[in-house]
Amino acid sequence: MPRSQALDDGLMAAVDMGSNSFHLAIARLDHGVVRLTDSLSEKVQLAAGLDENQQLTDEAIDRAMACLSRFSQHLAGVEPQRLRIVGTNALRVARNARRFARAAQEVLNHPIEIIAGREEARLIYVGVSQTLAGQGKRLVVDIGGGSTEFIIGERHEPLLTESLHMGCVSYTQRFFPDGQITEKSLNRAITSAQQELASIARAYRDMGWDSAVGSSGTIKAIRHVVNSFGWATPEGHIPADAIAKLRELLLSVSDIRELQLPGLKDDRRLLMPAGFAIVSAMFASLHIDTLGFSEGALREGVLYDMLGRFGEGDIRERSIVSLQQRYGIDGEFSTRVCNTASELFAQLQPVFNFSEDDLGTLLRAAQLHEIGKAISHTGYHKHGAYLLFHADLAGFSKPEQEALSLMVGSHRRRLRTENIDALKAAGDVVLLQLTLILRLAVLLNHSRSRDDAALPRVRSDGQHYRLDFAKDWLKTHPLTLADLEQESGYFQSAGFKLTVY
Repeated sequence: MPRSQALDDGLMAAVDMGSNSFHLAIARLDHGVVRLTDSLSEKVQLAAGLDENQQLTDEAIDRAMACLSRFSQHLAGVEPQRLRIVGTNALRVARNARRFARAAQEVLNHPIEIIAGREEARLIYVGVSQTLAGQGKRLVVDIGGGSTEFIIGERHEPLLTESLHMGCVSYTQRFFPDGQITEKSLNRAITSAQQELASIARAYRDMGWDSAVGSSGTIKAIRHVVNSFGWATPEGHIPADAIAKLRELLLSVSDIRELQLPGLKDDRRLLMPAGFAIVSAMFASLHIDTLGFSEGALREGVLYDMLGRFGEGDIRERSIVSLQQRYGIDGEFSTRVCNTASELFAQLQPVFNFSEDDLGTLLRAAQLHEIGKAISHTGYHKHGAYLLFHADLAGFSKPEQEALSLMVGSHRRRLRTENIDALKAAGDVVLLQLTLILRLAVLLNHSRSRDDAALPRVRSDGQHYRLDFAKDWLKTHPLTLADLEQESGYFQSAGFKLTVY
């Protein structure tokens, strides 16, 4: 894989479209160090805008677009390759997330990445680890609006990651509507959180940690309340014995708005019972003694991860290598397919104005196109598509995974209308053209011989592909000629034309 040049000093930015709040972080890269220069946060409560059909309402989308419009004014000086915009749980579950992403991309003039839960957890840990010193394993917990992430890591490396479907906004709607709180509703919320935690508690306790740290607004608010009442440790951490005291405080009123919690805004006060229920459950289920706090979170993790993509630390390349090893992919053969794909890409780049990111997508698909053979040789492209769509791939957003899945699923056999429509929906015409290049690169290496791979001259206008081989080459390679004739039929049935000379 070609590696991008390291980023020069200058501005970089990350936008975190959370289920509760949207965050913008602008930083300056100074001699390899990320220095935060500006940050903005707005309560959008996207998760609260999910209706009974898991569709984001027009009102929720309007709130989000208004916020992003304000953010866009601060991003004018940031170059596109120095900006990442990620969406989390609310967009993972929203059935109209693609519509939302298109609208957001129009406002910000930049692609939107909806990330998987474990990828969100990994990025949170990256952000938190940059703000903490010290040795040993640490447990990191981040309570969001729609999900809660749990990570055990050491130094800058996450070892165990999980994302559970419980958050301060979703639990507020479910257990504490209109700010009403009773002992029964609080107990129900805590029990629900403990049920979620039951699937991971033993594995996390078995791995163990030396310190526990929370991040983001919910834990920050609880820590603030605990400190205000003098219940915190001398270091300002939340101790286990403060949980019972905070529970008693919350149950002293029937409406959370009646409770005087110094320093908390009304919108954060309304989320306090739900946030407390999750914190209470995790203290009990994970046997936490004290919980510290870190200012680092997802947005900082996105910034540092972006920096790694332009150096030696692109986690996506490690994920690709791990998949190749786990599923027994022939690395030597996939490299030859990559080399052929690169040559074809270079010839067609002036025609389609491909980007460096497009080349990365093409080569990753080439590296993984045989992954489905680990399940069955018959229909292995379909098995590969399934694996890549559903796998937890560190470093990849959901749209990136979908693109890989669609390309691998369409790299051989007939190109059906539904394949073409899905490729266009996921990546416009560019993803479709990359898939056609992948098909040709795989076909030209069909013999798997080290010496027989052909590098024809390729020309295209987007509909018609023409391959020109060296004189008499095809006469001495009848298998390739037969493959190309069959592929020409596949092209024709898909509305394209392939001619060979």
